[in-house]
Amino acid sequence: MASAAFAVSSPAASAVAARSKVLGRGANLGRNRTGCRVGITRKNFGRVMMALAVDVSRFEGVPMAPPDPILGVSEAFKADKNDLKLNLGVGAYRTEELQPYVLNVVKKAEKLMLEKGDNKEYLPIEGLAAFNKATAELLLGADNPVIKQGLVATIQSLSGTGSLRLAAAFIQRYFPEAKVIISSPTWGNHKNIFNDARVPWSEYRYYDPKTVGLDFEGMIADIEAAPEGSFVLLHGCAHNPTGIDPTPEQWEKIADVIQEKKHMPFFDVAYQGFASGSLDEDAFSVRLFVKRGMEVFVAQSYSKNLGLYSERIGAINVVCSAPDIADRVKSQLKRLARPMYSNPPIHGARIVANVVGDPTMFGEWKQEMEEMAGRIKNVRQKLYDSLSAKDQSGKDWSFILRQIGMFSYTGLNKAQSDNMTDKWHVYMTKDGRISLAGLSLAKCDYLADAIIDSFHNVN
Repeated sequence: MASAAFAVSSPAASAVAARSKVLGRGANLGRNRTGCRVGITRKNFGRVMMALAVDVSRFEGVPMAPPDPILGVSEAFKADKNDLKLNLGVGAYRTEELQPYVLNVVKKAEKLMLEKGDNKEYLPIEGLAAFNKATAELLLGADNPVIKQGLVATIQSLSGTGSLRLAAAFIQRYFPEAKVIISSPTWGNHKNIFNDARVPWSEYRYYDPKTVGLDFEGMIADIEAAPEGSFVLLHGCAHNPTGIDPTPEQWEKIADVIQEKKHMPFFDVAYQGFASGSLDEDAFSVRLFVKRGMEVFVAQSYSKNLGLYSERIGAINVVCSAPDIADRVKSQLKRLARPMYSNPPIHGARIVANVVGDPTMFGEWKQEMEEMAGRIKNVRQKLYDSLSAKDQSGKDWSFILRQIGMFSYTGLNKAQSDNMTDKWHVYMTKDGRISLAGLSLAKCDYLADAIIDSFHNVN
């Protein structure tokens, strides 16, 4: 990068000299300034004198970051002009017409907020008190003894990602020798979060490519082998990206091993009510661990189950063994949040608090959740039916029906996933995950053709 001053007579020489004086007294410029400009050179071209000031950016050493593996899919989708294109990359709910959906109960809550004339004052660091009460009760059950005994430290945070990041900072500060163990595979941002918090992590086996199911024995063996006191990151329901969840009996065994090894369970709950359609059923795993008297971290998000994607509303909950410990933990979470983002946004928090706190709206929300979960189940069934009818190879596609939630892990590798995009205009992550929430019944046959071609004809 370069900037230049031009002169065409002896008065120009005076101008150049004056410019040099302003910029740092000519030859002393490089020594006296700390910015980007490093010097001036003069060249004569006949009667024209040119003064060149060469700039070197302090940011020259900053490399270009790679595209986000999930959000980058949407950018590529938008650039594709083909009418058949499908965006199955980002986990966002769509209607049967493949349009974004704002829940009716959210519109109703926002209308009431507008009529009340709620202000936009700063929230406390820990967030909206009514939201924190509602979210803990929704997660654990309103009558849960740990709530009544004051054993839960809850902080409103920036959806699931922000809640995970705040907890990661807490782990780094107060458990600096601990390691987090993460399922293989897992949501793409988990590793980024712990890397940026400088929390070491390793993986435990989870997905079995041979069965396109859960490698339960490998999972248990790896949790047992982890250093005592490790943090075990678990997906509360609708595992992302596989859609494969442990059975209730398997959850019991997982809890046994974590207790025996004195590990700390850390749940990521991004889909409560959105996986099965039942808030209570989707909270089974968390409530099981809490019922056993275990101390637990739980990150929550309302992006999916209330469709509040852009409101960035969630919470970090820490279930502790005594009220005074919960108070201390909460105080330190607040201390970490203050320099990180100061305090959380209010709009989404009020929506959640109003919906959960009003019996009528709460019932309407549960009904809408059931309908959204039901549409995804219908799409899942239709895709299986289409694959089974069209694929004459005898391959068993029933694993699609055993998965749960908005995602299906197809078992396609990177080359096959590339073929899905390059040939069929189906946009998905390169690990073979597709979002069934972005699929319609009308598109299932087309997607089945794409999957069958990619699976059988691309190595």
